[in-house]
Amino acid sequence: MHKLYEKSEMLFFAAWLIIYIVGSSLFDGLSSSVGIEKLFTAVFHIILSVVALLWMKKYGLLKKYGISSPNASASKFLFYIPLAVLVSCNLWFGVTLNYSVTETVLYIVSMFGVGFLEEFIFRGLLFKAMEKNGLRSAVIVSSITFGIGHIINLFNGSGADLVSNLCQIFSAVAFGFLFVIIFFRSKSLLPCIFAHITINSLNAFAREITPQTNIIVSVIITAIAIAYTLILLKTLPKTTE
Repeated sequence: MHKLYEKSEMLFFAAWLIIYIVGSSLFDGLSSSVGIEKLFTAVFHIILSVVALLWMKKYGLLKKYGISSPNASASKFLFYIPLAVLVSCNLWFGVTLNYSVTETVLYIVSMFGVGFLEEFIFRGLLFKAMEKNGLRSAVIVSSITFGIGHIINLFNGSGADLVSNLCQIFSAVAFGFLFVIIFFRSKSLLPCIFAHITINSLNAFAREITPQTNIIVSVIITAIAIAYTLILLKTLPKTTE
């Protein structure tokens, strides 16, 4: 696998993306077939995350892909308060238990893997592969690709309607833009990973809302994400070292 990385970082990204998407869909289907959601998917996501971490550690790539502390103090991030507001969006309309206790635990375990893997794939592999050829295009492609990647939910039986999925895609682009700026300016992927894990995990406790409300929430999230991104562009270090 490392030979593919040395040959082409973009092909390496594509390989990881395919493995992640196909594996997630396959194991989601297997989990549903036995009547326990995320039973096999959680295991798959954790194993794949461990493989990614071991690969980065073996080849000295942990720092390159942001598995290190941010190079700026918490105050430069406004103490992450806007990020906390964003990741809490699934709880804005109350709390409920959408799965059984066992399935909830499996869902959260799976989301730990999803949060890490999607940040590693989209902010790590894709962005770093493109950055050397053009920062602006790397930021745009990484953000939009991350959002469009959520279109798979339209076909994998996620249970959400068309409007909800479209809102998720729209918001994901905004989150993608925010996360890639955090990674680029702070040289750390950890805030993005933790935020990603949290927002996904809290979805297990989110109350169902109307399509109209979903649109409003999506607009609010996008506005906050863009505003926070612009602030960070002003406050975080500009050095690329």
